Amino acid sequence: MFESLTEKLEAVFQRLGKRGVLREADVDEVLREIRLALLEADVHYKVVKDFTGRVRTRAVGAEVTKSLTPAQQVVKIVHEELIQTLGEPGQLTLQGTAPYVIMLVGLQGSGKTTTAAKLARFLKEKGHLPLMVAADTYRPAAIRQLEVLGQQLGLPVYSEDSTVAPPEICANGVRDARRRGADVVLLDTAGRLQIDPEMMAELEAVKQAVRPVEVLLVADAMTGQESVHIAAGFHERIGLTGLILTKVDGDARGGAAISMRAVTGVPIKFLGAGEKAGALEVFHPDRLASRILGMGDVLSLIERAEATFDLEQAEHLERRLREAQFDLEDFLAQLKQVKQMGPLHQLLDMVPGMGRMTRDLSPEETDRNMKRLEAIILSMTPEERRTPRIINGSRRKRIARGSGTSVQEVNMLLNQFRQMQRMMKQLGKGKRGMMGLPRLFG
Repeated sequence: MFESLTEKLEAVFQRLGKRGVLREADVDEVLREIRLALLEADVHYKVVKDFTGRVRTRAVGAEVTKSLTPAQQVVKIVHEELIQTLGEPGQLTLQGTAPYVIMLVGLQGSGKTTTAAKLARFLKEKGHLPLMVAADTYRPAAIRQLEVLGQQLGLPVYSEDSTVAPPEICANGVRDARRRGADVVLLDTAGRLQIDPEMMAELEAVKQAVRPVEVLLVADAMTGQESVHIAAGFHERIGLTGLILTKVDGDARGGAAISMRAVTGVPIKFLGAGEKAGALEVFHPDRLASRILGMGDVLSLIERAEATFDLEQAEHLERRLREAQFDLEDFLAQLKQVKQMGPLHQLLDMVPGMGRMTRDLSPEETDRNMKRLEAIILSMTPEERRTPRIINGSRRKRIARGSGTSVQEVNMLLNQFRQMQRMMKQLGKGKRGMMGLPRLFG
């Protein structure tokens, strides 16, 4: 989502790094470029003005002029002020008497129903028993969609006939949660194509009927500046406690994520990146600021890996690595597990420096290259995967035909794999061996 903004900011900082001493005029020039980059990324103009003002105050002071590395100090200031603009990390408030009611609101098409299922899965993994309530009686198939998602997750869904008023459905859903012993209730309320008095009156009635502990706006990050206005409109009428930004894996300019917290004063609590049930991240302003500035996000990558990888398989791989027995069978197993973590281009963006290296490739090309690797390995026999050195010229031609690739691509994979084996053998001789690698990659 922040690819264009990240590119522009990285270019600014690279030019800045070539200057040994920073004058006030240099700082103003840099801030002018940062201001343009933020405005082009759809950040609200008032937020940009406030942000650059704070950076300038610090950047022309003793903090930078007395620094041995003034350019790095400016980057540090931009990073810290970006974190401040994004606000404190938002925690879900689950306090008081259960069941805790979480009300999801938003316009039609923002992804409320999918987000309800993602949040339910997140809460289930945290040890809660959530119940989803289908309170959107207007959109065709909305109730059925939530029921299907509930079945896939193994979670209960409360629904009624579409003739029943949504406030009554929500109140009945909370009573049903008490009977079932569910401790969290997620209300999937109806949206409209735009904010209108009728929708707001209905949401106010729902809020009055169930007294939710959280009212979360589900906002589409792809809508840019409009999503900031939408958030302000909902907050004024309903009183929001948090924001969930969806479709942050899209090609939007990303300014909404930076603007919404500053404009509304409401914390961002989650980011939705993808359609899968697990594609919901807890919002960490410091990690997002690092991603925007091209610094990567290793902590989120580790968390995603730990949630995805099988511990027993990871320990098996660690033994193989230590004993220098890692073969193409193991490599194939790792490729399959990495695919479960999400699109490869997203994962590479979390590794410092890797996002820049793969920026010339589209997300589709990056994922296609990974599929090509997998196809080549799958075209090998089990014996060839276990002992790659037996793969001669005729075998390479057969593997290329079977995988729909060229002999050159097969050769490239085998050469890269041999280099990786040598590197792993060297690392395996060290005191710690490969103890750290499986934790991150499997």
